[in-house]
Amino acid sequence: MVTVGGCQRRHGRVSESAKRGLVMKNSELAEQFFIQIAVILLFCRVVGIVARRLGQPQVVAEMIAGVCLGPSLLGLFFPEVQAALFPWNKLTRDTQSYLYPVSQLGLALYMFIVGMEFRLDIVRSQWRSAVAVSLAGMICPFILGAGLGWYFHGHTKLFPAGSSVWGSATFLGASMCITAFPMLARIIHFKGLNGTRMGTVAIGAGAIDDACAWCLLAVVLSAMEKSPTAALYSIGGGILLVLFISLIVRPVLLKIQRWLVKGEQLTEPGLVVCLALMSLSAYATDKLGLHAVFGGFLMGTAIPRGTIVRDMTARTEPMTVALLLPLFFTFSGLNTRIGLLNTAEGWLMSLVVLAAAMAGKGISCWLAARATGVPNREAMGIGILMNARGLMELIIINIGREKGLISDELFAMLVIMAIVTTLMASPIFDRLVGPTKASS
Repeated sequence: MVTVGGCQRRHGRVSESAKRGLVMKNSELAEQFFIQIAVILLFCRVVGIVARRLGQPQVVAEMIAGVCLGPSLLGLFFPEVQAALFPWNKLTRDTQSYLYPVSQLGLALYMFIVGMEFRLDIVRSQWRSAVAVSLAGMICPFILGAGLGWYFHGHTKLFPAGSSVWGSATFLGASMCITAFPMLARIIHFKGLNGTRMGTVAIGAGAIDDACAWCLLAVVLSAMEKSPTAALYSIGGGILLVLFISLIVRPVLLKIQRWLVKGEQLTEPGLVVCLALMSLSAYATDKLGLHAVFGGFLMGTAIPRGTIVRDMTARTEPMTVALLLPLFFTFSGLNTRIGLLNTAEGWLMSLVVLAAAMAGKGISCWLAARATGVPNREAMGIGILMNARGLMELIIINIGREKGLISDELFAMLVIMAIVTTLMASPIFDRLVGPTKASS
């Protein structure tokens, strides 16, 4: 007999009475959530003050703050406080039961905004460089990541028992391919690179990279479930959704936009229609196994430019960025236990992962940009920006952890890699590239 959260467990199962004792009431969940929101938002702002002095955008500060609020820092020094503030028990309704769906809403809304600001016209004019950078940013890190996955599977315990060599290598390769698409968008905005060749090539290549990485993840998950059709379902369904939104939804929105706008302002029904379409698109990509962020982004690109985009951004961006997005970083931080890396070998492997990530992404993207005629200064900037992994890396490794693809130790290594590569982007960019000016 053992005790779990003050309740007794017999033979590996918690009794029904014990479960009922652990489950929070709706009013208690709400009270807990309000306290958590206050702590998360205030702490993120405090970290943000320090981050800005170091030349880092607020979104980077939130990523660090999320890890600090989890067991890696707060739980290490004040475990009772951390447990009381963020009660976490998979058997009950507690923090994870509501923080996860709210964090997903924040991600989908954020990517919806990124999609509305996406400059398809400039991507078309720079498609050759964007495709070349994207291919380099996928192939090189995938080869390095897959090689590490193969080695780790055979010589370490970083992958769970029973996992396949192929699945382990593919997952780590896909993790290395990731570019922090949403994070990249915030850094580009922070640096004033919106509409420039450098910013457009980077975000175009990042979008392609992340879409392909998610397709690889779909293949890995379908192999785990021994259902090859699952990968075809995800990839084929994703292509059909892109065509549906591009060829049907966007033209319809263009035709009915006069009913969504009144007096040069977006109406309330117009706001509701756009949010409903975003939600349906996010639902569709989630169902396809491609994650809600892509649905949000795709629908954002379909929203008619002009008044609708201007007012949608003005109404949704402040709440999304200030309230909802920090909740995702905290949710990820609660799953991260950097303290698990408590040996010299563990830290050495973490450094190897970091080095492979930097070499595979940053250097290869720089060389690809140069090969397509991009000036060296801008090519270096593209390579630096593409090396940031942050948000999307946290998403994909959270899924890997939930699906049992990776151990907690490897999860911690990949979190460190995501944080370090993202932290490096802004100061190295300032040092090597310096001030920028718009160019198409």
